[in-house]
Amino acid sequence: MMKKMMAATAFCALMAGTAQAETIGVAMSLFDDNYLTVLRQNIDRHAGELGVEVQMEDAQGDIARQQSQIENFVASGVDGIIVMLVDADSGQAMSRIAEQADVPLVFVNMLPANMEEFPAKQAWVGSDEEQAGELQATEMCKRMGGKGDAVILMGQLGTTGQRGRTAAVERVLKSDACSGINVLDSQSANWMRTPALDLMTNWLTSGMQPAAVFANNDEMALGAVQALKASGIAMDDVIVGGVDATQDALAALEAGDLDVTVYQSAKGQGEGALDTVLKIARDEAFEQRVPVPFELVTSENVAEYKQQN
Repeated sequence: MMKKMMAATAFCALMAGTAQAETIGVAMSLFDDNYLTVLRQNIDRHAGELGVEVQMEDAQGDIARQQSQIENFVASGVDGIIVMLVDADSGQAMSRIAEQADVPLVFVNMLPANMEEFPAKQAWVGSDEEQAGELQATEMCKRMGGKGDAVILMGQLGTTGQRGRTAAVERVLKSDACSGINVLDSQSANWMRTPALDLMTNWLTSGMQPAAVFANNDEMALGAVQALKASGIAMDDVIVGGVDATQDALAALEAGDLDVTVYQSAKGQGEGALDTVLKIARDEAFEQRVPVPFELVTSENVAEYKQQN
């Protein structure tokens, strides 16, 4: 009888512990993206460290699909939601869904458009996109001596990364020190390597010979590098810059193919988003805006970042 009572007590304790385990829904804009894959892995790793269950969903770049995922998370009774938006303009709709259901929501990486204030149980953890563009463009301008032709590879139109990074690059290039740089063309390659390769190839085929390529992220920068090398252009003759400091980009920096990247901390954003949504769910004090700084990376300091992302 005593053994049965002890077993029953242990079972009840186990069930109570299980019932208290928190579940966080994570809605990612796209699984098939180098940086976002690292971000997702950091959220998953940190959840394991904290004993928290995460449910990951891939919106596959579809706003309607992501909104449906948010609604499903709410219906399933998750303790909180983390969302990396497909599009900055869709943020307010996602915010309303969570607010009406009284479910904590944290936006990670992409800041929703036109959200100067968040509802009581919502926050954002990410980085200032204009800082990334400014760091990249300032360094590249210096390496170009403030003059020469250039092209800009933009991310998916409408995303805060595309808007902020491009705006900062354009602002830097209008400064007195960089006014001799002429932008031949700016087009979107949707953050991806192959579209960037194709776009860069088209530019080169049309007769453009840019002295610099300002890419909103590393994947597009690496696509441009492939196109340039395939066209027989020496990488010493072109300045190429990206953003994210992915492992592929750091390898390209060491090889001399890439000149500049900007470190975006997937670890800082992933851990920060999970920590923040848990604080909200537990009624603990939290910050509604948690900035994670960007950092310039070149061949001179690349070794410091090889284990970061």
